[in-house]
Amino acid sequence: MPSFDDLRRLALRLPEVAEIVQPDGALALQANGRTFAVHWGERVILKLDRHHQEILFDLRPETFRRCKVAMGYWSDLAIETVDEAELAALVREAWETVAPKRAIRALEAGEGAGL
Repeated sequence: MPSFDDLRRLALRLPEVAEIVQPDGALALQANGRTFAVHWGERVILKLDRHHQEILFDLRPETFRRCKVAMGYWSDLAIETVDEAELAALVREAWETVAPKRAIRALEAGEGAGL
């Protein structure tokens, strides 16, 4: 069963990722100064592709819920309901929503550890 520490470990393997402690104490993972994942209390919140997120809300409501805290397109993730492979894919998707194109190209070209 994955935890936020697993999500964090996966995210930090991606190019240009930084950890930021927000004023409310939440831990945010950012790329290019833009947040793509947040650990706040017991919650894990991801910025996923809008269309994919809508599908997940409909098909897997026990795992993905609309985030009532953040503005825009964010998902509350019941992280204990996904496996490591799915978590890695979700982290990559969330990162790609905010990462600079140069970082995405670099990862796709095989530079850096990546996911």
